[in-house]
Amino acid sequence: MIELQHLTIGYGNRAVLTDINQTIPDGQMICLLGANGVGKSTLLRTLSGFIPPLSGKVLLQGRELSSLSLSELSRSVSVVLTERVEVPNMKVVDLVGMGRSPYTGFFGTLSSEDRDIVGKAIEMAGIASLAGRTTDTLSDGERQKAMLAKALAQQTQVILLDEPTAFLDFHAKANTLRLLSQLAHETGKSIFLSTHDVEMALRLSDILWIVLEGRILSGTTDSLTQDGTLKRFLEPFELSDLQTSHIQGS
Repeated sequence: MIELQHLTIGYGNRAVLTDINQTIPDGQMICLLGANGVGKSTLLRTLSGFIPPLSGKVLLQGRELSSLSLSELSRSVSVVLTERVEVPNMKVVDLVGMGRSPYTGFFGTLSSEDRDIVGKAIEMAGIASLAGRTTDTLSDGERQKAMLAKALAQQTQVILLDEPTAFLDFHAKANTLRLLSQLAHETGKSIFLSTHDVEMALRLSDILWIVLEGRILSGTTDSLTQDGTLKRFLEPFELSDLQTSHIQGS
């Protein structure tokens, strides 16, 4: 579980979001929604430890994130970014095996236990048939699943994903988010992702975080519909109440 206590994030002296008080619970998938430039990527980078908060605290299982060593952090939080991974001649199984580097060192040799963990991660991500393929032959959807398998092999309690469905077609988007939701529920991991796929997030997330008017508002799709938050958020997208009702009722 991650707790944000009076968290202010940004770069230098420029605050992007202030006084955030939210919780990312175990065993749930949380989707972060918001327009471009509102601070979604900054929040993800702060939660992953890439940049420090301007003020406030990020607590991971009760410990302040800034107090964790690099080794402790890499065994607690894994990050899946949008950028394409292009490593010539690297097989998927070897890419996923890199998820074991917090335990073996970057050039460490995988033990039989490590290889078993890699195999299970590949199976969980649904890419057993791709294990022997090289990464440069994968589609965007296959590549995203391979990166997810790498994160699973890292065996962290928290997985953070930045736009994991970017550049995917409709079916690949749906399959990716369904897989993430399933993994959260079956493994008890905290899965937190930013996305522009509003309809998918409304359908599949356990909790929504919506960046609106400089604040993060959180809740289920039902609760955010009832209190009017979703209507205010969706108005700039010119989605009608009828569309919103269809999304909610499907």
